[in-house]
Amino acid sequence: MRVEIWVLVNSLFLKNASTESGLSGDSKLTRLDAEIASSGENPHDFLSNYFQSEEKAVAAVKRCAMLLLLDELSHVTPNIEILREAGVPNARVMSSLMKQPRPFMMRSNEFRQIVEDVEKMGFDPLKENFLRAIHTLRAVSKSTWEKKVEVFKKWGWTEDEILVAFKLYPDCMRASEDKINRVTDFAVNQIGWESSLVARRPILFSWSLEKRIVPRFAICQVLSSKGIIKTKEISWTALSTSEEQFLEKFVIRYGEEALELLKLYKEKLELAM
Repeated sequence: MRVEIWVLVNSLFLKNASTESGLSGDSKLTRLDAEIASSGENPHDFLSNYFQSEEKAVAAVKRCAMLLLLDELSHVTPNIEILREAGVPNARVMSSLMKQPRPFMMRSNEFRQIVEDVEKMGFDPLKENFLRAIHTLRAVSKSTWEKKVEVFKKWGWTEDEILVAFKLYPDCMRASEDKINRVTDFAVNQIGWESSLVARRPILFSWSLEKRIVPRFAICQVLSSKGIIKTKEISWTALSTSEEQFLEKFVIRYGEEALELLKLYKEKLELAM
């Protein structure tokens, strides 16, 4: 069945999506209707042409109804071209537009500057982290970035280590200053890692300290106290594996200790609730 984005403009869908997407109040919805009605352009045709799929176009609009504002939509084409010129594969560009459309609605001069900054940092345009870095630089203000850099430096990180961490996992710069401190403190003072090792494992900042890192490390400590594993050597595997794999490898496999370990693990998780 043909899904018309044009029809969605005045439908319940847009009114429901407006709050989530940054549109609020009748005035902005009226502005949206007026812009589209007074323009010869049809957002439905524009978006469907780019995505080669109405389903994908609708998915993008659901994530950001601002795509239906023609003055915002006018930035999309130039910004797509900037990414293509930088060497980002077209399939990756369109996937990013569908999943995270907001950066594409930036003014093109600002967007180009971010892309150039990412290039200077040494990101490979053929890899996913190139676009992740763009999204992060758009989302994190310069002042906030500098504050987080200072937090990392207080833990002994060098400028090069901060750049390495960002290149490995760009979203690490989205973590709050408080979380950066708490996670690094636990990794250094409880697990016993060098701060420089944390810099090479920045995905740590995306995990819950209370619901993942602390409970799993508690299991490692018990196994270490029984001489079954060496905590420092095995704790990264315990932290980075999936929940199912963690339970299988660090709890269930140990037979008689399994019930004790599972009880401890559940207790730690409950404390985080």
